[in-house]
Amino acid sequence: MTKKNPRWLKGGFSRRRFIETSAATLAAFSVSPLKVGATRVSSQSSSFKLKYAPSLGMFQEHAGKDPLDNLIFAADQGFRAVFDNGLMNKPPELQENIAAELTRLKMDLGPFVAYADFKVESFVSDKEDARLMIKQKMKSAVETAKRTNAKWTLVVPGRYNQRMEWGYQTANVIQNLKYCADICAPAGLVMGIEPLNPWNHPGLFLKHMPQAFQICRAVNSPYCKIVDDLYHQQISEGNLIPNIDRSWSEIASFHLGDNPGRKEPGTGEINFKNIFKYLYEKGYQGVLCMEHGKSLPGKEGEKAVINAYRMCDSF
Repeated sequence: MTKKNPRWLKGGFSRRRFIETSAATLAAFSVSPLKVGATRVSSQSSSFKLKYAPSLGMFQEHAGKDPLDNLIFAADQGFRAVFDNGLMNKPPELQENIAAELTRLKMDLGPFVAYADFKVESFVSDKEDARLMIKQKMKSAVETAKRTNAKWTLVVPGRYNQRMEWGYQTANVIQNLKYCADICAPAGLVMGIEPLNPWNHPGLFLKHMPQAFQICRAVNSPYCKIVDDLYHQQISEGNLIPNIDRSWSEIASFHLGDNPGRKEPGTGEINFKNIFKYLYEKGYQGVLCMEHGKSLPGKEGEKAVINAYRMCDSF
């Protein structure tokens, strides 16, 4: 499909005008490092060491609601990736336009959600109707990946069954993930399974990194890996760096958010600077999705997020 010119190429938004305006605005800000939570955006726009990925809507106060404008703003701030959990729900033409702009900006796209139903006993089931539903979801994910050049998608395996022994449920999850991996393989799409903490999301099957590691090893496919959400795992089990190290071969990407509160780094108890330094020294080349809120409202909150990542990236 031919890519249509987005709004910012039709006179509603001028990238040159935006950059000139931003430069004038940012000239008033100090280029020296600022403490986390400060409300000024640094004028430093060099690329981050790691691929921290804001969501497409994270900087709407600065860039507006157009996803393509948000991509430009993120790139201008030094971000080398973005993510969009709801990518599958966007119109196909918009998906293609996002992909084209990502290519132009040389940015990566983090995992989008293929399946995350927290109410249904899906992957733990051996029933044919559940299996058909799961397969259809993955086929739709593959079509989205083809339009967007996405390399990763995300799966939450649903609820556990209180009336079935845990071992049988685990075996069913492994088998269903094998079916999914077989669907993803021809497209080169890596499926990341995400453990979530049982306090925010009670009743879900997948909770811990060792559990996810065991399942990925049993599926035994390069197309079934782990999305390590550091917010969830800090709540569920802590021990973040040792668990990253032990699960390293099965981790595809990360989700970020400080605890408590699920806001930007520096607002909670997680030492993100140490974690980012560890990942950098390990040679991590993947995406770290900034799946969190902002500690402050409006533009000040967006500035605080950018400054927080500048601080944590200064190792």
